[in-house]
Amino acid sequence: MRSRLRILRSVGIVALLAVISAAAFSEGSAWRNELLKWREDHAAKLQTPDGWLSLTGLDWLAEGDNPLGSAPDNKIHLAAGNPPHVAILRLSGETVTLIPPAGGFPKELLVGGAAAKEESLRTDPDEDKFNPHLAIGTLNMYVVRRGNRFALRIKDSHSPTLVHFQGLKWYPGNETYRVMAKWIPYTPPKTVMLATLVGTSYPQPVPGVAEFTLLGKRLCLEPVLEDPKVAQLFFILRDPTSSTATYPSCRFLYTGFPTNGLEKPGELVLDFNRLENPPCAFTPYATCPLPPHGNVLPIALPVGEKRYHN
Repeated sequence: MRSRLRILRSVGIVALLAVISAAAFSEGSAWRNELLKWREDHAAKLQTPDGWLSLTGLDWLAEGDNPLGSAPDNKIHLAAGNPPHVAILRLSGETVTLIPPAGGFPKELLVGGAAAKEESLRTDPDEDKFNPHLAIGTLNMYVVRRGNRFALRIKDSHSPTLVHFQGLKWYPGNETYRVMAKWIPYTPPKTVMLATLVGTSYPQPVPGVAEFTLLGKRLCLEPVLEDPKVAQLFFILRDPTSSTATYPSCRFLYTGFPTNGLEKPGELVLDFNRLENPPCAFTPYATCPLPPHGNVLPIALPVGEKRYHN
């Protein structure tokens, strides 16, 4: 009788372990499927007609008139096949005005989806979301402001980088690098000046710090809040893999908000498998921020996106 009980107990333990193992496998499979879907979406976003792979130019404006077109006498040169004279961008202090060239704007030039006309262009400091776009042919252009400098960003839906895109490179997924961090809010939030690869800097709010343990080390990272209207935190960081396998300057990690919001202590998932390259990894015409001093980690993160160019 006791032997039968021992056998039944053993069978029960084995069955329980099998259930636990199956549940863990199912959870791990769901995580991997979500990670693969995120990678596919990330690559698809890069390949949109106006994604970062389409960026072909960043021309800094000089005070005064900056003619734009394919003719040699323009300060900002467009590729052959575009109109010889498209427009003039007049920089006066902190105002950029769109002015027609001699003979008027090309009829196919659109600004914000409407026929081009002389007007002052919106140029928000270090934020391009609402800046009007100039569209002609395959080109999509808009003026950006970085610190006290202004530039015309040029995108081409037929750019060689986009047309010849060969896919992204990734480390294998590893759940060890998916951690639960403790969220500690800053009251009040502090501000950090983010330096950029083009030598400018701009202020961003830091609502708190994420503290976590990884590979036995206690670490912390500070995110910035790019848009108060979007429930998303933006981490800019670098780790020792930048010297060998990942983009040298930094990688980005976007997360949702902590469990109790930004203003209360809570928890926050940091999945470093979702580390992604900044736009500067794909084009020399982007103006990427660099990591704050405290976001340079002492341990390697061999997960997420690898270098696009060797």
